[in-house]
Formats: sequence, C-alpha cells, structure tokens
Amino acid sequence: MTEFIEVKQHESIVEVALNRPETYNAFNLEMVSQLAGHLSRLAKDSGVKGIVIAGKGKAFCAGGDLKYAVESPDGAGAAFHRLAAQFHLAIVEIRRMRKPVVAAIHGVAAGGGFSLALACDFRVMEKKARLVQAYTSNGLCIDGGGTFTLPRIVGLARALEIAAFDNPISADQALEWGMVTKVVEDGRSLDEAIGMLQQLTQRSLQSFGWTKNLLTDSFTTSFESQIERERLGLCDCADHPDGQEGLNAFVEKRKPAYGKD
Repeated sequence: MTEFIEVKQHESIVEVALNRPETYNAFNLEMVSQLAGHLSRLAKDSGVKGIVIAGKGKAFCAGGDLKYAVESPDGAGAAFHRLAAQFHLAIVEIRRMRKPVVAAIHGVAAGGGFSLALACDFRVMEKKARLVQAYTSNGLCIDGGGTFTLPRIVGLARALEIAAFDNPISADQALEWGMVTKVVEDGRSLDEAIGMLQQLTQRSLQSFGWTKNLLTDSFTTSFESQIERERLGLCDCADHPDGQEGLNAFVEKRKPAYGKD
C-alpha cells in the first residue's frame, strides 16, 4: 500500500505530512483514511504532546481529489460520500484530541485543505501562501467542518462572503481576520509550528485539553450545561498532577514544572 502520509517524530512533537506532492496533496480515499488512522493513534499516544499537520512539496493541501470523484464508476456523489466519511473522522480526531494541533501552511490551502487548516487549533502561514475556500467555485458546498469553524473564527457575515465570492485570502488578510495565528517568512512554517508546540507543551496539557473541549462545545451547549462542565473540568484539573503542581508553584512563588507524571 502506498503511504500518502509521512509521520516524523521531533521528540514529543509529531509532524504529520500530507504526501501526494504531484497533486498538491489532494485527498483521495486512501490518503484521508491513512490520515484519520494516524491521528487516532497519535491522540492516544502518551509520548506525543503535540501534532503539526503539514504538506510535502509545493502546497499544504489542494483539497479533495476532484478527478478521483469525477472518474468514480458509481458517480461523484457516491465518491464524495466515501471521501467525506473518512475526512470527517480525521477532523473529529483533531477537534476532540486533548493535545494541541498546529497547521503549517505553505503554498495553497484550498477546499478540504482550507477546512483541515481551520480545524486545527492554531495556524502558522507563510507570507506567499494562500487560503482558498474553493468549494463553491466548483459547484459544491463546504465540508470538513468548515461551516462550523469558519463563522466562529471570522463571524457569520464574513464567512458567507468567503463562501459566496471565494476570493483567495492572503497571509496578511488571514492574520487580520484572525484566520491564522502567525505569519512567517516562506520556508519557515514548519519550524515555527514545531516551536509553537514546544512552547505549549511546557504548559499543562491537562488544562489545555479541558479548555479546548469546553470552547469547542460552548456554541452548542446551554449555559447551565456549560458552566456545570466547567465545574467538572476545574475539579478534574485541580486533582490532576499538573493542577497540583500549578497550585503549589503559585503558593511557593516559583515557576511550575508540568508534565512530570
């Protein structure tokens, strides 16, 4: 079986690289299935503290492989049904894992690549890179959680503008709209993403995991349910070794050292 995902360890940080450079890393069924499988495994690997998603070659990801869909013997709709099922497993793993996930964006992030980048917790984008919604220009609607993440990042009105007109979004515009965390020089996105994760993993991942999940669910949970989940999370964090270390460090007026357990 051809490996369309390249996994590389950087101590406790893992680089997950999309590896179909001849197609600008466009998804086919095998590729998204491999991506979902790797993310599921890494989510439960206690030795992994953070994940970078990147692309090999000249682009981050050009989205779904439209040629694969068009040439499918049972029709494009059936092809996208299979493709989206596996792609969405990968997206859910990103949103639900209690570890930070950073997209290192170079070249273009279009279609499914656009949605994949938005699903990550943070995005580092190179100056010459572009975000392109792309779906509606091809007569399709957005998948990969893009209709969930995009309006939460930029607001409903701007999300509809991006979807309707599909103008390419430059790195500077993406930063201004809050779509990326940091803009860096070309060729620096992977190193910056790894550096960001190394900084994050010096902090409490227990605290990060609870906060990530609470924020993700906050738009679809009632106020009473949300604050009860906050209470449960707070108590769980306080009883965790990281919480105990953080509290003791505050009382003892020293810098906490997390992740010893």
